[in-house]
Amino acid sequence: MSTNEKLARAMDSLPLPDSAELSRALAEANVQTLLAAYAHLSRDFALLDRFAPHIKPAFSGEITVIPDDLAEELRGKMRHLLTTGEGLHKDAPSDALIQRIMSVTVGEAVEDEFIDAVFDQCGFRPWIDRSQVEGRRKPPANFKVLVIGAGLTGMAAATKLREAGYDYVVIEKNSDVGGTWYENRYPGVGVDTPSHFYSFSWEIWPDWTHYHPQGADMQRYMLAVADKYKLRENMRFGTAVETLVYDDKSGTWTVTVRNPDGSHEDIVANAVINGHGPVNRFRWPDIPGLNDFDGPVVHTANWPADLDVTGKRVAVIGTGASSAQLVGAIAPKVASLNVYQRTKHWVLSNPEIADDVSEGMKWALTHIPTYLEWFRFRVYWNAADGLFSNVLKDPEWEGNSLAVSAANEGIRQYALSHLHARMADRPDIIEKLTPDFPIFSKRIILDNGWLDALARDNVHLETGGIARILPNGVEGKDGTFYECDIIVCATGFNVAKMIGNLTIKGVGGRDLGEEWGEDDARSYMGMCIPGYPNYFHTVGPNSAPNHAAGQNMISECQVNWIIEALDRIVEADAKAFEVKQDAYDAWNRKVEERMPEMIWTHPGANSYYNNSKGRVFLSWPWRLVDFFTETRRPAEGSYDLHK
Repeated sequence: MSTNEKLARAMDSLPLPDSAELSRALAEANVQTLLAAYAHLSRDFALLDRFAPHIKPAFSGEITVIPDDLAEELRGKMRHLLTTGEGLHKDAPSDALIQRIMSVTVGEAVEDEFIDAVFDQCGFRPWIDRSQVEGRRKPPANFKVLVIGAGLTGMAAATKLREAGYDYVVIEKNSDVGGTWYENRYPGVGVDTPSHFYSFSWEIWPDWTHYHPQGADMQRYMLAVADKYKLRENMRFGTAVETLVYDDKSGTWTVTVRNPDGSHEDIVANAVINGHGPVNRFRWPDIPGLNDFDGPVVHTANWPADLDVTGKRVAVIGTGASSAQLVGAIAPKVASLNVYQRTKHWVLSNPEIADDVSEGMKWALTHIPTYLEWFRFRVYWNAADGLFSNVLKDPEWEGNSLAVSAANEGIRQYALSHLHARMADRPDIIEKLTPDFPIFSKRIILDNGWLDALARDNVHLETGGIARILPNGVEGKDGTFYECDIIVCATGFNVAKMIGNLTIKGVGGRDLGEEWGEDDARSYMGMCIPGYPNYFHTVGPNSAPNHAAGQNMISECQVNWIIEALDRIVEADAKAFEVKQDAYDAWNRKVEERMPEMIWTHPGANSYYNNSKGRVFLSWPWRLVDFFTETRRPAEGSYDLHK
């Protein structure tokens, strides 16, 4: 069922009974979102205008205070519309009206450039359903696409390839879908991106239990999507891709996979979409003696299902996002916990990160037409491109060197105030945790019990570094020794080596592993490399939305672009699509020219966004809406079609 059909069916469900569930939903629903849904359904411009002076932008420093009587009037009007159907408009509103609703309900102008992206991503008008495009040439039956990985991007590719009529197979090394969320199961694992945005635009979910999903919530969503869209029919589990070799003459890839029984098999495909993701290959720390420890040594990304830390003495190496989530979850259970900090990180308070979605809110998301779509828009605006100003250097900024703009300094002060308030009686921890670089120049931590855990008597934060691991514990560089039962490495992933352990041979035997080396991956739009026709590397170099939420949107956009590229092959009776060298070169120059304007090139910034030479190889230096616009179709003149 298309999104438009879903909305039409929701409209047809009206009128609703005047029930206790409706009353609770109206009481608990977000007021601005309720206003958006009401204006969409009723075209009540007068009420929209009366709300406008009270709604302020999320990061303006001003507070939105909606008068109680105005909010109650809205609830009353919405109740009347929903229970009687009087004043309901079932026809689709104009773009101008949608834009007006958007601008009022987020308290700032939403410009024309956002309209197509919002319509697509929030489910009002999906960008394209290729099965419904009149005159589009259908892919031939013998044109096969192989997708590597059944995580977020691989599932998006499977859904849209099927919709577009392509024969495809997904190769997944795990026993089910989910990727990151199948593998990461450590206590406290969660998602920074708000639930109602971190999902597919064609399957916006009302069933989240938390406003920021825990890992199990995310995997539950992925499983539900796989079931609904019957994605497993074209998936092979327990199978790992090892080698990809391009044949110049046939324009095909021979993909060697290792089957569950250990045997090897060659699969010939016309095109390959690599969706194995950069946060898939976890990294162990290089610490002397790590392999000599007598107890369990585990990585957060490979947490044993039977590991019980209750009453144990635990050492956690690392203080990034995974560590913060884990420490917040296990600190009350362990006997003692030493946390070894290698790098400081900014910590932001998000009051709703641990909040459950109330029953009334769930009811509103499920039963009030357009409410779900409008709530997704609100989350996108405030958690994604609304944060972009934080990572863009202001050349006129004359403030301190720990910020790059007034907006960035405002967020920095907000983070500092949270740290000082939480640790008011622990100046020692404040000193240990306060970074000396701008906020957002590295990945931030959302506080979900992290600071509270560090303030506990059974938790100690070590900042002096580790000298070595002994069979019974951890020795610090200052000579201190911590005897422990379990060592947990929260030390991240080898993001920079983007092809992982794959061997990829292109035209004339070119070797992508040799060309990219250990950490110098480059591509066109995070997807294509000259010399590797019909090989599409998703979530590749300079395509990560490191300013905010949005990896789901990046994945969808790349899948859209790739299918457009495949359609060019079909339309031209060609064998292969290859990005031109000059387009590739121009794109990389554009990125390099842009990076000095971004926070990630600040002298204090050095993170996994940078390679060993300091180049920012990971981050997309523009907004999400810009990525959406750039990926509607391959630019004319940027590619060759080989026949």
